Formats: sequence, C-alpha cells, structure tokens
Amino acid sequence: MREIRYRLVGGLRGFPLFWVWLRYRTNDYSVPVAYGHREVWIRGYVHEVVIGCGGGIIARHPRSYDREDMVFDPIHYLPLLEQKIGALDQAAPLAGWELPDAFATLRRHLEARMGKAGKREYVQVLRLLETFDLEALHGAVKDALRLGAIGYDAVKHLVLCRIERRPPKLDLDVYPYLPRANVATTAPASYMSLLSGGAA
Repeated sequence: MREIRYRLVGGLRGFPLFWVWLRYRTNDYSVPVAYGHREVWIRGYVHEVVIGCGGGIIARHPRSYDREDMVFDPIHYLPLLEQKIGALDQAAPLAGWELPDAFATLRRHLEARMGKAGKREYVQVLRLLETFDLEALHGAVKDALRLGAIGYDAVKHLVLCRIERRPPKLDLDVYPYLPRANVATTAPASYMSLLSGGAA
C-alpha cells in the first residue's frame, strides 16, 4: 500500500470543472464534486483504490489495472447534474448505471407532470443515495408509485419512515396528484335501513 497526496483539479477531456477525478497509476477515479480543489490522499490496494480527505474516506473504487481507464461512481456527479439538468441524458458517468425499473417509472411520471422540473426532482431523488442505501430508497420509490405520491419530498419522507419503522403521514395539500376521497356524513336513517335489512 502506498499513500499519495494530491490537490484535486477539475477536468475531463474538454469539460474543465464539470467532473472531479484523480489519477492513480495511469487511471482516473472519480471523487465527489464537493472535494474539488481540496487536498486529498489516495491509497492503492490490490483490489481497490481508497480516496480520502483529512481523516475521512470520501470514495472507494474497484482498482483498474487497465491503462487510461476512467472509473466512475455516478453518485459523485449528481450534485452537478442537479444544477445542469440538461446534461442528465448525456452524462458519461451515468451511462450503464443499472437501477431498478421503479426508478425509470418514477422519472417518467415526474417528467410527464412537471417537465424539466421533474428531471431535477428525479436527480434529487437519486441524491438520496448519498445518505440511504439502494434497497431502502428502492422500497420508498415503490411506495411512492403505489400511493401516487410522485415527488422528491414524498420519496424522502417514505424512505425515512421505512428506516424509522413508522407509518407515513403525507400532507395531501402538498401532493395535488393524489386522488381525493370524499366521505359524506352518514345520516341516522342509513343505520335504520341496515337494521331493517338485517331483520329481513
């Protein structure tokens, strides 16, 4: 194991400051965009490359033994894509990122209802992977689709409810897409009809 210290720079083949990467032994490894222009360290192991800043680890990648390889973690680029939402469909770091089908369904619903703002909300949902694991987020996305609560706030609320093991309490005023239930006041005569029907 060998530790090397660097100051990170932005840049990826003509896209300066769009991505943040670090070169180690002829290959580039992605780093969260928040660590651009900060001093970081990198340690190469047989099976992985670990990148840190100060005393904390900020990225782990499987080690590549190719030459001029680019090893991406899609999550590292989501903050940038949230700001530059037009690049979502062409972003190289997201190419080949296999997510469960429910995520694509959620994206279609968001874009159909909100257009460009829906794309941004979809990236915000993906950014929840910075905090929560894929299994928990996938469950929350499926819950949101089942409930018709399509939006970042709903998915975040549902993933927190899953982790904290509590029932969701969605404010219906925030989710105009949810179907409204109309419950009429029951008249006492309705109960009488039930009684007479039961006696028959």
